[in-house]
This record gives sequence, C-alpha cells and structure tokens, in this order.
Amino acid sequence: MNAQASPIQGKTRLENDWPTPLTAKELDQKYPGILDLTVFLSAGANVIMQLALPGVGYGVAESRVKSGSIIHRPLKRARTTFTYLSVAMMGTTEEKLAYRRAVNGAHRHVHSTETSPVKYNAFDTDLQLWVAACLYWGFIDTYQKVRRPLTRAEHEEFYQLARPLGTTLQVREDMWPEDLEAFEAYWQEGLKKLHIDDRVREFLMIIADLKFLTPVSQFLFGRFHRFMAAGFLPAEVREQMKLEWSDKKQRKFDRTLRIIAGIIRVLPRPIRQLAFTVPLRDFRRRLAKGQPLV
Repeated sequence: MNAQASPIQGKTRLENDWPTPLTAKELDQKYPGILDLTVFLSAGANVIMQLALPGVGYGVAESRVKSGSIIHRPLKRARTTFTYLSVAMMGTTEEKLAYRRAVNGAHRHVHSTETSPVKYNAFDTDLQLWVAACLYWGFIDTYQKVRRPLTRAEHEEFYQLARPLGTTLQVREDMWPEDLEAFEAYWQEGLKKLHIDDRVREFLMIIADLKFLTPVSQFLFGRFHRFMAAGFLPAEVREQMKLEWSDKKQRKFDRTLRIIAGIIRVLPRPIRQLAFTVPLRDFRRRLAKGQPLV
C-alpha cells in the first residue's frame, strides 16, 4: 500500500495500491456471465437499494449536479456508472486513481443544505460503503438468479475481488467488511436502516417507470422495467416502494429470467460483456487524450 495521504473531510487516508485486476475474459472464465448484459435487468433495483438509505436518497434527489443526473442526462449517468464499475473491477491502480479524482470533482457539489430534511455529503464514507455494497450485491444477486448459485468458496473469492467497488473512492480498506460472513452481517444491518419516504419514493418511481425517457421508450419498456426492479428487490424494500407482488408475479419473473438467460448464453463473450468493455475502452481513450472522465 502506498502511504500517500490526502485530506478527506479533515482526515488522512492511505491511497490503495490495488492488486493486478483480472481482464474481462479472465473474469468470464472464472465466473461465466458475471459481466453479462443481464446486469441491466437489475439496474433499477440497484438504484433503489442505494437510494433507500436516506443520506444517499436525498443526496441524489436534491443533487445540484444536473450534468450527472439520471433524470436530466440518463445516457451520461449510465456511462458514468458503468465506467466506474468497469474501472473498479478491471482498471489499473493509475486508472482507479484518475477516476477517483474525476468523481471527487463532481461529488464536491453534493451535500445537504439548511433546508434538507436529511444531512448528507457525497464524501461520507459510510454512505459510500452502502453504495458499494449495493453494487456488489447487484453483481452477485443478478448472477445467481440468472446464471447459477455460487459455491461458498466461489462467493468468497469474488467478494474479495470486488473490494475495489468501494475502495476506488473513499471507502478505506479497513472499512470494507473483512470476509463474506462480515459482509452478510453488515448487509442485514444495512437493510434495517433503509427508509423510503414520499419524497424519495416519488423520485424512485420516476426511475422505475423510466419517466425520464421519451414517451415511446416509456411505453415500450416502462412496465417491464418496473416489473424487473420489483422482482430483484428484497421483499422489505419492495414493500417500502409500495410495489405490488404475488406468487404469480414471482413465477412470471423466474420464467422471464430463464428465457433471457437462455438467449444471453448463446451470444459470444465480447457481445455479452459490451456493457462493461465499451465504457472501459471509452474511459481509456478519454484518459489518454486528457478529456473529461465524468
């Protein structure tokens, strides 16, 4: 670990010297399908999980950074998110630090005001840890629902590989739960802290129903997106979102995933992984040319 300290909220922290990451091909060899396009199926649920923690929810709903808002700039927001996932999982140490600096520039403008009902700051490491935990949960939950259950050893190994999902930003190494058992305990405690009030629910339903897209896109994909989001959410969060669910809907959800999984499996790996490899190539091109990264 490189003992280069930088001040964050008046504190010092060590910047990480991350291990050499696996490539997209290597990740697929170890966990076939882990970077598949099927990640889009659970994207809505993942956003809801992140924003269900009040500090994160109000931080996004009240954000004054319109250029990175999913409501105002949905394509740019998607690019930024998938670039982060790609750099965190497959980027070099230098690339992670470059993207950290870029994201920090945007995060400096995300903080509560005197009128905010919840106090928050984008540099809050506890909030960032929850967001990172949701990203990790999204990888594993989607993989196991669409592909196959992991063995405990496989699950533990991937958990350790996924540490940079948090530590690429302000989450310190010692904050990331030490092992899978510790993460599961953290996750269950985190679920107890989630609260979706009317203000945040209204914002999240705009996302669930794709109301930030064109009317045609809403008509074609809105109901399906809400259905997928509801299906991937834990029951307690689904209830807070006031999304109806039933055994019949669960059977339809399971059947839909089996059909989609069957289609995705026959695609060549480079096509299956486009959601991650394209943003990573674009990031590296921008970095080489000195262009804005977010």
